[in-house]
Amino acid sequence: MTERRVARVLIDSPLPQLDRLFDYAIPEHLSDAAAPGVRVRVPLRTAGRMVDGYLVAVGEPDASDRPLSELESVVSPIPVLTTGLYALARRCADRAAGSASDILRLAIPKRMVRAEKAWLAADAPRTPLVVDEAREWAESVLGAFPGLGQALDGAERLALDAPPAPGLLNDGSAVGSWAMLLAAAAVRTLSLGRSAILVVPDHRDRAQLEAVLAQYVVAEAVVRDDAKQSSPLRYSAFLRTLADAPCIVIGNRSAVYSPVHRLGLVALWDDGDPLLSEPLSPGVHARDAALLRQELDGGALVFAGHTRTTDVERLVAVGWVRDLPASRRTSPRVVLSATREGESRGSRVPSAAFAAAREALAHGPVLVQVSRPGYAPVLVCAECRHPARCAHCGGPLHAARQGAVPSCSWCGRTATGWTCPDCSSTRVRMASSGSERTADELGRAFPGVRVIVADGDHPVTHVDARPALVVATRGAEPLAAGGYRAVVLLDGDRMLLADDLRIGESCLRWWSNAAALAAPGAPVHLVGVAGPVARALATWTQAAYARAELADRAPLRMPPTVRVASIDGARPAVDSALAALRAAVPELDAESVLGPLPHDESVRALVRFDYALGARVAESLRASVVSRAITSRRPAKGRAPTARNTLRVRVDVPDLDL
Repeated sequence: MTERRVARVLIDSPLPQLDRLFDYAIPEHLSDAAAPGVRVRVPLRTAGRMVDGYLVAVGEPDASDRPLSELESVVSPIPVLTTGLYALARRCADRAAGSASDILRLAIPKRMVRAEKAWLAADAPRTPLVVDEAREWAESVLGAFPGLGQALDGAERLALDAPPAPGLLNDGSAVGSWAMLLAAAAVRTLSLGRSAILVVPDHRDRAQLEAVLAQYVVAEAVVRDDAKQSSPLRYSAFLRTLADAPCIVIGNRSAVYSPVHRLGLVALWDDGDPLLSEPLSPGVHARDAALLRQELDGGALVFAGHTRTTDVERLVAVGWVRDLPASRRTSPRVVLSATREGESRGSRVPSAAFAAAREALAHGPVLVQVSRPGYAPVLVCAECRHPARCAHCGGPLHAARQGAVPSCSWCGRTATGWTCPDCSSTRVRMASSGSERTADELGRAFPGVRVIVADGDHPVTHVDARPALVVATRGAEPLAAGGYRAVVLLDGDRMLLADDLRIGESCLRWWSNAAALAAPGAPVHLVGVAGPVARALATWTQAAYARAELADRAPLRMPPTVRVASIDGARPAVDSALAALRAAVPELDAESVLGPLPHDESVRALVRFDYALGARVAESLRASVVSRAITSRRPAKGRAPTARNTLRVRVDVPDLDL
């Protein structure tokens, strides 16, 4: 009997029952092209159609007579799925009870034929990749954290609080000191012939890193990984990471999967930012993917930020990550600003903060952070103070400008002739001030001063050193040349009212990131807030706040002291999954499962479990998803339809509403 070469193929499909390797015979005419890692097309016997997939491995010759379908074609000769990338995708998917193909869909861009041909015809990246003075500059910057250079060489896992100060490049442009620190770590790694991956939340952070690296690294060595790039550009960038030459990858959450040559460093900036939490199935956070990547590929792992998340602090507490303090502690000058005797208790800007802003405007720009964009983002009935709601969809009403007819934030309809259903009043009043209304108010209070609005509708990345009032929503604050001469943080009490387990962490992160934009010695006024979060900001002890949060959550078994999985679906499906889970993991006690309770049009149950049980919990939940998918497949002709699969599982739920 003639031996056949066998290809082991991962089908690119969202169906959970297809999340395994399938064997296909390699026909003679494809024997040379069928190499591990290439894209292929294969027949799917049950559906009678051709589907895409990745050739993961070529198995041992098979002399058996078992029936095997043959590969239909090899789509591209480029092995886009490296051995390391498949191992990482498999580990991430198994940890999150998901499919490896869903991970690879995030990691590998769609094929672009022209970009592929251009890459195949291009020359190898030039060397050297760094300029002559780059290594010396990098060592001087890294000196702010004693032992950081040696820790990078030793492939350690580190947590550090970045210096809260603005920096200036040689051309006079403004960047954060954190960007210079991470760029220096990447330059040092690249100079040793290894690759670095820098993962940041958004384009503003990426632009700062790119600006720093442009002065010390050749253009071919910096790879931008951004989902907002055009498809050809993103695919070209991915192909560059496959080259046998080191590089520095800068990108958003999916950049952590980049299959770079000789990985030496993965660094995450501001891992508490929700943009680093993957919304698509299976929902693996960039922080967790980075931890798995470091375990598989080695290299150093750095978590950096102006604050410390409880997730990273837990890793520090168990000894998995080492806390690396700076050689010299620096912090902004934070003032807890409150109304004084004789001032109106409803005054939005206390006299102390107002005076600080007035004095600072004589020397440069002043930053005012607010919680919401727009003019009047929240309207209430002028008589009974109940929220004003749309009569069509029940959405909240808002006003785009003073005197404007209210409109719905959900459906966009104007609420002409609105009447309160509770008291029949026809008048509304503003319950909060957005960025635009705050800008109007401050413009009248400081006549002749430039007023700049920075929010989602008015993106501003940089302001010059001239006097100006910059009113920005959280996360949209522009960089100021030389730093802001004063920072005023408004609406803090309103921010803390959100029904979110992590709202204290989030507020501390928003305020700390804004305070880090202040010039050295400039005042930072936090208005109307007291308590642990305010004290942590004033004393610049964010790591201590994270430790205290962990201590408070441990008795309540709240994340991240435990892991939490959600199970959503029809009641029978959820009940069946919970029964299977209890049988597979008998260590789960009665208090580990919360629910099921009604949720939207289905039911939801939450499962709390210790980290040591994670593999078994994920395996059981995944088995329930696959079982449900198989039993709810589309019926054959002539058979009665069955209920479609409604079971959805999310391990490590990103946010828990209180």
